[in-house]
Amino acid sequence: MHSREKHHRSQRLGLVVPLLFLLIVLVLSACGATETKTASNSGVVEKPKTEENSSANTSSAVKTVTTIKGEIEIPAKPQRIVAEEYLGSLITLDVIPVGAPELIIKNYYFKDKLVGVSDIGTYGKPSVENILALNPDLIITGNGDNYEVLSKIAPTIVIPYGDLKGVHEELTYFGKLLDKQEEAKTWLLQYDQRIAEAKAKVDKAIATDASFSIMEDGGKSTWVYGDNFGRGGQPIYQALGRKPPSGVANEIMDKQWAELSEEMVESYAGDYIIMTSNGRKIEDFQKDPIWGSVPAVKNGHIYVWPEERSWYYDPIAVLAQIEELTTWLTNLEK
Repeated sequence: MHSREKHHRSQRLGLVVPLLFLLIVLVLSACGATETKTASNSGVVEKPKTEENSSANTSSAVKTVTTIKGEIEIPAKPQRIVAEEYLGSLITLDVIPVGAPELIIKNYYFKDKLVGVSDIGTYGKPSVENILALNPDLIITGNGDNYEVLSKIAPTIVIPYGDLKGVHEELTYFGKLLDKQEEAKTWLLQYDQRIAEAKAKVDKAIATDASFSIMEDGGKSTWVYGDNFGRGGQPIYQALGRKPPSGVANEIMDKQWAELSEEMVESYAGDYIIMTSNGRKIEDFQKDPIWGSVPAVKNGHIYVWPEERSWYYDPIAVLAQIEELTTWLTNLEK
C-alpha cells in the first residue's frame, strides 16, 4: 500500500484577490485528485454495486451452526474444506475438499474423485502442520479429541460417528450445512428409487422372514454389528429392511456391536451372513470345525468381502454395497 504524499503550500502576501482565489481553486482540485488516487491504491475505495460485488459479499457471509461444541460461525459457502470424515456426502453434493486423511482418499468407492486432494495424515490423528498449510475455511471431523487445536486453524464442526443415522439423515444434514439442499433432495430421490428396485428383487428371491447377520472375522474372535456400523449393516438392515436373529436382535441394534467367542457364534448367526474378512474365503469357513457347523455356512449363505469394500458407510459406498449384495442374494438359488 502506497503512503500518502504530503503537500506544503505557502501563501504569498501582496497578491491580488483574483489571483489568490485562483490559487485556492487549483490547490483544492489537486488535493481531490490525490485523495482519490490514494483511496484507490489502498483497496478501500467504494465500488459501484455490481453483480460481481454482490457475489463477493455473499461468499464472505457467515452463518451460525449448532454443534456438540456449541454454536459456531462458519462461511455460508466454504471454499476450502478439510474433511477428516463424511467425504462421501461431500462428493455426492459435488463438494471436493482440499484435504483428507490418506485412508479416506483411498476409499475403494470414490478414490478416483479425490485425485489431487492433499493428505492431512493419519485418520483420527491428522497433522496440524499439513492442515495449516492448506489454509482451510472449514474443518469437518468425526473426532472431537483435536477440537481445541483444529478450531484455532478454522471453524471446526465435530459430528461424532453414529450421530447421523443413515444416508437420508447424513445427506440432508450436509445439504443444509453447505447450502446444497436441492442437490441432496435430487440425489436422495434417485437413491430411494434404486433401493426400491433392489429390495423388490431381494424380496422376490429371499424369504422375507429370513434373518441376517453382519459379522467381521477376527481369527479367534468374531464381531457382530448393527445397522449403523458399516460392514454391510446399512444396506442389509436399513435399505433392504432385513432383521438380525430374533433372540439377539435387540442387543445388536442397541449396542451396535459385540465381540463373540467361538462358542457364541452359532447363536448370533442368521440364515444369511455378511462377513468381512481379509484372510479367509468361503471355503475356509466351510472347512473350519466351528463355522462349518453353522447352517448359513453349510448352505453357502455366507458372503465374504474385504475391509476395503465393507468398512465404508457413506452414501456412495452404501448404494454400491446395496447393489453388490443384491446381485449376490438374487443369484444364490440360480
